[in-house]
Amino acid sequence: MNYANMLSVAFAEAQSGFAEGGVPVGAALFDATGKLLGRGRNRRVQDNDPSAHGETDAFRNAGRQTDYRDKILVTTLAPCWYCSGLIRQFTIGTVVVGESVNFEGHLDWLKDAGVKVIEMNDADCVALMRRFIEQSPQLWFEDIGECT
Repeated sequence: MNYANMLSVAFAEAQSGFAEGGVPVGAALFDATGKLLGRGRNRRVQDNDPSAHGETDAFRNAGRQTDYRDKILVTTLAPCWYCSGLIRQFTIGTVVVGESVNFEGHLDWLKDAGVKVIEMNDADCVALMRRFIEQSPQLWFEDIGECT
């Protein structure tokens, strides 16, 4: 499985979100063969929807699946509690994480539930999120549910 190619789909979504003035988190859902099922990005700002995270957008865009255990969710940033809950609720089998430097997420909680977590430590993902946090700290803290 070429996780770098999969991550490039999610990263393109993150870049689009950043260009739109939103939070640059992109995601994509793939089947066990690597076929793209859905892609998305954090649209909290663009859609004025606090539930429109990158992972949830990709999940929704993939449409109904009968089983998620063999699915691969790729995200540019370690998932928050909300998105981690989605992963556990639907028993998504594998999560590929672009970076967990700027936000550690809840990877141990996912691993404890049997989710295979692959951390890519991608420099482009780290740099894009770092740039966003520096430019829009208040939006970043809103996104992760912290008061400034």
